[in-house]
Amino acid sequence: MRGILRELWRYRLWLLFGVLALLAVDAAQLALPLIVRAAVDDLVAGIGAHLPRYASYLVGIAGVVLVFRFLWRLFLFGAGRRIERDLRNRLFSHLLTLSPAFYAQHSTGDLMAHATNDLEAVRRACGMGVLLAADTVIMVSFALAAMISISPRLTLLAFAPLPLITLVVLGFGRLIHRRFEAVQASFARLTERVREALSGIRILRAFAREEGMGRVFARDNQDYIRLNMALVRVWGVFRPLIGLLAGLGTGIVLWFGGRAVLTLDISLGDFVAFTSYLGMLIWPMMALGWIVNLLQRGAASMDRIQKLFAAQPDITSPPKPKPFPRSHSIEFRNLTFSYPGESRPVLREISVRVEQGMTLGVVGLTGSGKSTLVRLIPRLYDPPPGTLLLGGTDVRELELERLRGAIGMVPQDVFLFSATLRENIAFGRPEASEEEIWEAARLAGLADEIASFPDGLDTLVGERGIALSGGQRQRVGIARALLLDPPILILDDVLSSVDAKVEEEILGHLQGVLARRTAIVVAHRISAVRGADWIIVLQDGQIVEQGDHRRLVAQGGLYARLHELQQALVS
Repeated sequence: MRGILRELWRYRLWLLFGVLALLAVDAAQLALPLIVRAAVDDLVAGIGAHLPRYASYLVGIAGVVLVFRFLWRLFLFGAGRRIERDLRNRLFSHLLTLSPAFYAQHSTGDLMAHATNDLEAVRRACGMGVLLAADTVIMVSFALAAMISISPRLTLLAFAPLPLITLVVLGFGRLIHRRFEAVQASFARLTERVREALSGIRILRAFAREEGMGRVFARDNQDYIRLNMALVRVWGVFRPLIGLLAGLGTGIVLWFGGRAVLTLDISLGDFVAFTSYLGMLIWPMMALGWIVNLLQRGAASMDRIQKLFAAQPDITSPPKPKPFPRSHSIEFRNLTFSYPGESRPVLREISVRVEQGMTLGVVGLTGSGKSTLVRLIPRLYDPPPGTLLLGGTDVRELELERLRGAIGMVPQDVFLFSATLRENIAFGRPEASEEEIWEAARLAGLADEIASFPDGLDTLVGERGIALSGGQRQRVGIARALLLDPPILILDDVLSSVDAKVEEEILGHLQGVLARRTAIVVAHRISAVRGADWIIVLQDGQIVEQGDHRRLVAQGGLYARLHELQQALVS
């Protein structure tokens, strides 16, 4: 609840105006029984002259309620919506700062549940929850004062069930909180299951696993329904129980109040007014259940959201970053690296220097650590201090944004957004001109294929680029990086999905591009790195061979065997 109260405090003026408008509505409604009491007493006394005036009062009160009910809805519900907007913006911005290690531990479905269901629960607590709580306090306070002024004894009898209501609210509130947390966790699992199925729809169909995945989804869906029904059962007992206890007060008033009228202790008008006020209290007393439900759900969801906010990126800029170096040379200095939480090193004692304007080729079998090596340069994972230098400066001592801004990296698994080719290529430079986009596509060997599409650059690629082939997606990634014109270019096995002819064409285009910048080319194919200035061969996370293409072929080691095997396959 502290998290919710902090959010409410930021919109305290909205809440103040909303509560004042609600106060006006409740005051107008609380005046109704007084007018009815006067009208009843006049009718009992045989006086009808004042009835038109009483009728005009009732119409005027209805007008006041109309205006101020609109205002409290505007301010109270508006505050809830704005809190939801602010939290969503903050949550999204915060998620963008978190490191890959965080996403390795949290599923997308769980994060989506935080950004949808949890935020909605917080919004309802801050909007409807605050409204009901304020309405209950105002109505109970005013009506109680009016009831005491009519008959203190009858008021005391009417509130006899109150201690029981308090105990019920406290007990059921804790139960609702626990069961709602379980519901939200189940919803997160269900969302993740749908995301996985839709993302891997091709694999599901290729292996004919639609029916099996359907059974798994049905099981998770049934679990979600089961937990929801457990919550519904608690809620289903809670609210009627509150209504029963509130109705018990009404029965007490009817019994003792009716006898008081007969004994002339109070007038008929007083009794009508008293029962009207008591009727107004029935709703706030029943609303206690709704209030507890909303606030407990909001508190449970806010707790889940705050746990996300508490997660801090483990890769950040240093407090006092060093000046960014002019030289873009890269040096690995006796680098040994293990992923967070693992003891076995992925890379061991890597030492190699890439001078500015030089191209380094990285070759090795699957699992040798090639991709891990290049991911350390933009600090997607943090290398040990003093083991990776850019221009002679430890990358950990440079401003993170500038470091990543100087690097154009094309991963092996290129991610494309569900947008047009133009938007995907110009993702890093939305302001790029048409000519610049076409030039980047030409260098990536994609221009002719784009020109053959009916919509050209405006072709929609579908979710994750599903409308394109694997090779086309990789070339879009290359074009995206080239458009940035970065001083450092990293290509992580980006030609693995194109044939030899297309690869040769792309490499021919890239020769001039790579010559003007520091470049690292990771590849399985020897043909992709044979033109590099220096080549290292990784095996089990270690450099086992290094040199230029001719020297490595002459050595007759792993590089030479890979070259011979690939030459045989081509021929």
